[in-house]
Amino acid sequence: RGTNVTDIAVIVVAADDSVMPQTAEAISHAQAADVPIIIAINKMDLPAANPSAVRAALTQHNIVVEELGGDVVAVEISALKGDGVETLLEMIGLIAEVEEFKANPSAPAIGTVIEAQLEVGRGPVATVIVQRGTLKRGDAIVAGESSGRVRAMFNDKGERVQTAGPSTPVLVTGWSDVPVAGDMFQVAKNERAARKLADARTTDVRASELRVPTATERLGQLLEHLRTSDHAELRIIVKADAHGSLEAIRDSIAKITREDGRITIIHGAVGGITANDVMLAEASNAVIYGFNARPDTNARRAAKDSGIDIRTFSIIYELLDDAEMMLLGELSADEVESFLGVAAVRAVFRAPRLGLVAGSYVTEGEISRNARARLVREGVVIYDGKIASLRRFKDDVQTVATGFECGIGLEKFRDIKEGDTIESYEVNEVART
Repeated sequence: RGTNVTDIAVIVVAADDSVMPQTAEAISHAQAADVPIIIAINKMDLPAANPSAVRAALTQHNIVVEELGGDVVAVEISALKGDGVETLLEMIGLIAEVEEFKANPSAPAIGTVIEAQLEVGRGPVATVIVQRGTLKRGDAIVAGESSGRVRAMFNDKGERVQTAGPSTPVLVTGWSDVPVAGDMFQVAKNERAARKLADARTTDVRASELRVPTATERLGQLLEHLRTSDHAELRIIVKADAHGSLEAIRDSIAKITREDGRITIIHGAVGGITANDVMLAEASNAVIYGFNARPDTNARRAAKDSGIDIRTFSIIYELLDDAEMMLLGELSADEVESFLGVAAVRAVFRAPRLGLVAGSYVTEGEISRNARARLVREGVVIYDGKIASLRRFKDDVQTVATGFECGIGLEKFRDIKEGDTIESYEVNEVART
């Protein structure tokens, strides 16, 4: 939401630390939102500051600064001493002028709800940013299915204000109920008109029974677009188990082309697939690829809620083939993986005739004795094979449901550690079309 309402993204990079993972993620979000980027190289007052290394590292994230022949502005600053801050502000003003960021302050206010919650003593409140016009105390407002009258407004310092012009964030009280973050808000003629508009939207939502497309439906829509588009771009996010794997995938993906289409890696990193990756995929209409990397519970839930396709592989050429077929709009996988459940390893012990056993607690779904299993450590797949044994106390069982403890033995694998997770899944054959 932040990048989608941003005019200019200022990415702050420490001159002594270079590009950290959270910086790379911020860059990916800004690029997905297609907003101008300014790089602020901070901590220039430190002896270890190395701005040249920062500029070089940024090229690995498709950021080429002006000094290296690109078009991204980079400003060296010291937030501690204030050095370079004036130059940074001048660059923001210059880009705003070039991009012609303008808004009419005299028009009725329109903007976006950034965050919203119910506060004790204040009732429903929402942090909004005004994008056009001027919001005034007493204005009748509507956002999605919520309406009300601006009872009070507070600026970023917590001070009460009477008006808020374009590009101003304010906390607004006076809502009938909590609006939804991401909704557009607008000023209505009066409170009755605002309430009528909100009620109409509520009716529309209920009547149309809106729902999020499933990952399968969303993938089908994407494939149809890639198949019929004259200038197709497949955007992907890649998470891998090691830097070497990630670089190999980057290099190979760069070689996959078609006359009227290309594949763009909008974000790549080492580690498991997170909810932030899913959020980025949703914002940029991208597909997530994992190479020996798995989604955590929050990522799985977010992907299900938003209909984002997560595709995981343990063999690089299979991942590359899948991406190439998808670019051609011809993908229909021969095998479909179905997630069954996950268990957290709480202890590891040896048992007679069973060998090494993972004392586990099922946190989601169920673990099935006849299904396949993956052992995941910090988001990275360590083992992919079969369950050799599944026990509840001394009894062999076929399944163990959420909320129960069990002992899991993996076939021909002994490197199990406390803190690992074991996923249960099955693979079903489908016809290729």
